[in-house]
Amino acid sequence: MSFAYPLTALVTLASLIIYIWMGIVVGQARAKHNTPAPATVGPDEFMRAFRVQNNTVEALILFLPALWLFALTTQDLWAAVIGVFFPLGRLLYARGYYKAADKRGTGFLIGYISTMVLVLGALIAVVMQLAGF
Repeated sequence: MSFAYPLTALVTLASLIIYIWMGIVVGQARAKHNTPAPATVGPDEFMRAFRVQNNTVEALILFLPALWLFALTTQDLWAAVIGVFFPLGRLLYARGYYKAADKRGTGFLIGYISTMVLVLGALIAVVMQLAGF
């Protein structure tokens, strides 16, 4: 049995594993700072952990469909090469944001650019197919 998009699947799984890790960090921050659910406010350290996870789920909503549409309309390898920058960017984003809110920019930008390239690439591929190219 073969799978047509193994590299795209690996990038997807890496992104989801990173998101799961971020959820664990939020849970640990809740315990450390005595911030029980459903509270979404607390000390700065908790708030930064919470925002990392929350912002990442918002980014995943754009990234995952873009990744898969790009893979389906172009090629698995290129989707994965472009897409791998999203989870790497999210790791940098989290690492910076956990220290201070103003240190999140580079990681955010890396992930955002990856997502936008995937969106635009998939859009171009779909339009080209519809135009008969």
